[in-house]
Amino acid sequence: MSLVLMLGIMLASWLVGARFKSRFKLYSATPLSSGLTGEEVAQRMLAEHNIKDVQVISTGGQLTDHYDPSKRTVNLSQEVYYGRSVAAAAVAAHEVGHAVQHATAYSWLQFRSAMVPALSVTSRFMPWVLLAGIMTLNIFPQLLMIGIVLFAGTTLFTFVTLPVEFDASRRALVWLDRSNIAQSQQHTMAKDALHWAAMTYVIAALSSLATLLYYVSIFMNRRD
Repeated sequence: MSLVLMLGIMLASWLVGARFKSRFKLYSATPLSSGLTGEEVAQRMLAEHNIKDVQVISTGGQLTDHYDPSKRTVNLSQEVYYGRSVAAAAVAAHEVGHAVQHATAYSWLQFRSAMVPALSVTSRFMPWVLLAGIMTLNIFPQLLMIGIVLFAGTTLFTFVTLPVEFDASRRALVWLDRSNIAQSQQHTMAKDALHWAAMTYVIAALSSLATLLYYVSIFMNRRD
């Protein structure tokens, strides 16, 4: 059953990913009425939230936009940093939404940040523990159980990420609407772009859960 679930989620992941890329491509070609770049949108949103200790910087790659709470930087891909499109404004505002969460001590962001150090260590050897656990299942089943526990931590992280991402998008859309940076139709486009971006996180969480259940089923169906 878990294998069928995994296949279903893989299909859903492909569909959501394709939809997100097509929407992002469309909205990246839609000029922002205010003419601001993503960098200017981010700077303005930070200023209006009285956040003065966060830098907005350009980073390489595509869809590499993120907020780094340890360095206090809003990292925008070049397409977003220099872009004057609806998509650039939406992504920039979303990432600043994370900075606002940090500045206001948003509980879910704090919880996720607290999980990062431990997960960064366990993720290095977790795949090997799972592989070794499957290979030695009938001899030393406890090893696979250890791997499952470690993987459960990763799955929890993907679900904790959901409220963080949805809240950042909510903050971004509220501010974009209040600031009049995007016209009403463009605001709808920004909302749609952030919606599909959020759906990729939902699929990732469900995929992680399905994989966890798959390993649990292997453990439960072992020969004693």
